[in-house]
Amino acid sequence: MRGLFIALEGPEGSGKTTQATRLAERLRQQFDAVIVTREPGGTVAGERIRAILLDQMECAILPETEALLLAAARAQHVGEVILPALERGAAVVCDRFVDSSLAYQSGGRGLPLSEVLAINRMATMGLQPDLRVLLDLPVEEGLRRRFGGAGEVNRIDLAGTEFHERVRACYHQLVAADPVAWVVIDASRPPAAVAEDLWNAVAAMLAHSAGAGKRGRQSA
Repeated sequence: MRGLFIALEGPEGSGKTTQATRLAERLRQQFDAVIVTREPGGTVAGERIRAILLDQMECAILPETEALLLAAARAQHVGEVILPALERGAAVVCDRFVDSSLAYQSGGRGLPLSEVLAINRMATMGLQPDLRVLLDLPVEEGLRRRFGGAGEVNRIDLAGTEFHERVRACYHQLVAADPVAWVVIDASRPPAAVAEDLWNAVAAMLAHSAGAGKRGRQSA
């Protein structure tokens, strides 16, 4: 039985890591196994690629190089971690997935959306999340959190306000293009309020899936 795959998306400072941990705690009440992972990363190879992408290195990284490195890390992540977990029936909560590449490399960097989609189709083997969650907040607030927090500021954080505005705008375009696939949550509020809205969205999806499965068995 296939498990559950939830991708948390959003601009910088939206609290994805915090919310992934909180959501996993509640999912463990319903799933025997819950995996919390992240992109880029999630595997040994992926974490090494992450270090290259986020390091404040002196050499420049072309947008095309950035997109290909992210896709490479994602291919390893899907094949090594995500698909095997789903095949075991686990719930997987992922901090970023393909939509981050669309928002950052297409919306932010300006690469053609079709090209970013193409390299990620191969990287994911067609895998899509059961639920995409956009943790949304104004760019100024997100960057204030990033630069004012205890975490290390990375290369993407330093890309500039206009870049991050384009990223956020692209996320909203993705939601508008497929609203059924997304849940949008105001992440500018306290973490507890965001976590409650997130859980309500996931619980509603689980209840709908259970009801659909029950109807299917009855009709059979």
